[in-house]
Amino acid sequence: LDALILRLLAKDPAERPASATDVLSALEGIDLNASVEQPAAGVDEAQALDSLAGGVFVGRQQEMGELKACLEDALSGRGRMVTLVGEPGIGKTRTARELATYAGLRGTQVLWGRCYEEQGMPPYWPWVQAIRSYVREKDPEELRSEMGAGAEDIAEIVSDVRERLPGLRTPPQLEPEQARFRLFDSITAFLKSASRRQPIVLVLDDLHWADHPSLLLLEFVARELSGSRLLLVGTYRDMELSRRHPLSLTLGELTRERLFQRVLLRGLSQEDVERFIEMVSGVAPPRGMVEAVHRQTEGNPLFVTEVVRLLVQEGELTQEKAGRRDSWSVRIPEGVREVIGRRLDRLSDRCDETLTIASIIGREFSLEQLKTLVDDVTEDRLLEVLEEALSARVIEELPRAVGRYQFTHAIIQETLSEELSTTRRVRLHARIAEALETQYGAQAESHAAELAHHYAEAQTVLGTDKLVHYSLLAGERALAAYAYEEALAHFNRGLATKSDESMDLETARLLHGLGTAQAATLPLHHIGEAVASLKRAFDYYVDSADVERAVAVAETFLPAPASLTGMVQIVGRALGLVPPNSVEAGRLYAIYGVLMSTEGASHDTTRVLSSAEGASHDRPREALSRALSIAQQVGDLDLETRSLLSSAEVAINNNRFQAALEFSLLAVSLAERTGDPRTVTMANFWTSYSLINLAEFERASQYAVAALAPAEELRHPTHVGRANLVNHVLHRLKGEWEAARKFSDRGLAS
Repeated sequence: LDALILRLLAKDPAERPASATDVLSALEGIDLNASVEQPAAGVDEAQALDSLAGGVFVGRQQEMGELKACLEDALSGRGRMVTLVGEPGIGKTRTARELATYAGLRGTQVLWGRCYEEQGMPPYWPWVQAIRSYVREKDPEELRSEMGAGAEDIAEIVSDVRERLPGLRTPPQLEPEQARFRLFDSITAFLKSASRRQPIVLVLDDLHWADHPSLLLLEFVARELSGSRLLLVGTYRDMELSRRHPLSLTLGELTRERLFQRVLLRGLSQEDVERFIEMVSGVAPPRGMVEAVHRQTEGNPLFVTEVVRLLVQEGELTQEKAGRRDSWSVRIPEGVREVIGRRLDRLSDRCDETLTIASIIGREFSLEQLKTLVDDVTEDRLLEVLEEALSARVIEELPRAVGRYQFTHAIIQETLSEELSTTRRVRLHARIAEALETQYGAQAESHAAELAHHYAEAQTVLGTDKLVHYSLLAGERALAAYAYEEALAHFNRGLATKSDESMDLETARLLHGLGTAQAATLPLHHIGEAVASLKRAFDYYVDSADVERAVAVAETFLPAPASLTGMVQIVGRALGLVPPNSVEAGRLYAIYGVLMSTEGASHDTTRVLSSAEGASHDRPREALSRALSIAQQVGDLDLETRSLLSSAEVAINNNRFQAALEFSLLAVSLAERTGDPRTVTMANFWTSYSLINLAEFERASQYAVAALAPAEELRHPTHVGRANLVNHVLHRLKGEWEAARKFSDRGLAS
């Protein structure tokens, strides 16, 4: 066994085992009882050897058994998702590390992504971390093969992809839900492709702090795990989840479809605490000590670890002292924070000061960041200070990231930052904001969310100009990454800061971004708020003769254009700004026709079977005819498909169902060629909608069913609701009440 360990640790790759199979084969030939000294009394061989990741790891036999079973399923091509759930410090990350190390011995690639609380992290940060670590170690040709055409989409959020695969194109401009679907599909396809070459375990740590876009991506990937060699492992604190917490909604969706397994972690047993103390100290602990530690900590591994470490440091856990004491009490006033505080008190003043500054930077920080913030200290001295903190296990180095560190527990960071007065904390945020901006230089825009966070915390000292600037940039970057909820928060913060100022370009850009984010996130009955935001931005751009930005506002996708007279005016005015036969004009005409036809129209379900002839709509038809003509002149297949779909919608609004059917059938054939799920579901929806009104129910069924799958892929409420509506109506007409109820429930849920 010693020889095998030396081979595993060898610096020369040629001396290491060639594969996990070699390691397992070697282990099979070893008599563990003969080659390993017997552990101390009460510690069996299995327990002594189960801490694969290093350090002391006790208990969790049942939980590790469940996790290993999930891993075996994934290795066999049955992808799985499992979550480790419990309170802070219960050992979720530690247990995940044990699984990761075991998976590594089984020949599995392990990727890690971590979520952080309110540190200005960009959207999809845990996914970016995981994919980045994979990309940096992969041969470019293999990477290109695994990512395929999706590389250009993934590169939009993981810049390392573009560095490793130069020459990638910029993805085409798409509507919000289509762009997000394309990104999600590209990432999912890449992970599944990579897992075919080598099984993958992807750990997403602290999901209770995950941003909303990351959770949406998690839902998407989880639905596609079947047939892959991919195991998703998530950790989260269940005590922090309210009914309205974003993670609660995600878990609800996944639970309903039975897509994941929960592994609940609770406190260690008294026997496990006893075993832990003995393994750490080498002393058989008195019963009274074990009972006191277990009683005060309730078996929380973090609390147990910190209490026992303190006892060791204070010399209380020696054979001599432990045997003399008749009674034991463990002092943990205010919980574990005081224990951590006592540990921090043992650090030098310089180390404590440095870590306090680091705690304001965030859970993660770098040597470069600290160099500009810690006064009167050389780089060598700063490294010595960090080495002191590393030795005390207050911080740890991030793997494969030279000069980057993180606090070993979030509670340590919180303890340090909360000891500061408000004034001191604000001033530190101010110093950090200015120092980071200088350090990032020309790359500051890439760190806009982080800078916006610090400038927001320091606005009473530094003013609001930089806060607004970086909030705008962070919002626009979030929109580009399809993180609409994150963008909404950034734009709202920027506008709230400028509320008393007159309109300028910066305010217009904030309003444009806000309207775009609102259009992608607000309920349909609040879409008017998005139009109001867009109109204010549009008016400013027109007054400033900024045609490009004005047209961009007019082309903003709205899921429910009916009765939006403000949007009709915006698009109509925009048409006067562009060349009459341009592609831009074609797109605007396609939007304009629908807007005019739906102005004041009712979209309730009773209209589905209505046969009343509507009023003439010459202007909408003329606009759509021009859009179709432009599309055919320039050979733009996407514009032609959209023009046909708009024509079908206008015809239906005018109760011209035979004409609508002809338009939508043409759109079905074109949409199949483009492969765009949005146009596919819309084309099938309008076809089935028309056939229902023409009383061709059997024929309508095939198109209604065909609308479901692409709508579910998009997960956009409008498309999911429409697809379920036509299926509900068809089953209701046939008297199939149970099936009709199923589709109505799904539609309402969307």
